[in-house]
Amino acid sequence: MKQRTLKAALFDLDGVVFDTEPQYTVFWGGICRQYHPEHPGLEHEIKGQTLTQIYDRWFGGDLETERESITRRLDAYEATMHYDFIAGFEALIDDLHRHGVKTAVVTSSNMPKMESVYKYQPDFHSLFDAILTSEDFDKSKPDPDCYLKAAARLGAGTDECIVFEDSFNGLRSGRAAQMKVVGLATTNSVDSIKPLSDMQIADYLHVNYDILKAL
Repeated sequence: MKQRTLKAALFDLDGVVFDTEPQYTVFWGGICRQYHPEHPGLEHEIKGQTLTQIYDRWFGGDLETERESITRRLDAYEATMHYDFIAGFEALIDDLHRHGVKTAVVTSSNMPKMESVYKYQPDFHSLFDAILTSEDFDKSKPDPDCYLKAAARLGAGTDECIVFEDSFNGLRSGRAAQMKVVGLATTNSVDSIKPLSDMQIADYLHVNYDILKAL
């Protein structure tokens, strides 16, 4: 059997690079209780959705006028968040680079959010060969557009890429791009992400180039 070539590792951001999902749960929990008290737990249902998707589904009609205020509150909240790496992430990046694998962030986050990331993690750029944000995509996850563009940016075929995702939409995006998918059980349970991923992990402490190449 021909061994697969691994040329590119493509990482979502929240819940994949950074352990930020608990902080977003706090923010959206407050928003959802304010505007949708009739729907307890809504903050968990919207995990992994883009801001546009959240607004389209939950803040239309009379609530559409609240979008601008919510966005301002979100921007202010993200500016104070902690952007701490998931355990083992930096070591994995080093291992991938030693083996000639290119790396990219592929996130639905926008540039204002990324400015907060760069302020908290000044060396963030040095970890990746490319950083693609919402401004780079025509279509949101679960569409494969973002991962196809990332692969093209890094000069890799879809069969030479591995996607790292935590949300259902992100996992479906990687699948739709016909790439191998590693699911992070940081947002959803292992059992729930298993049908959409080739491998499930809680963190990167026991993940390396050899394991990923063998997928």
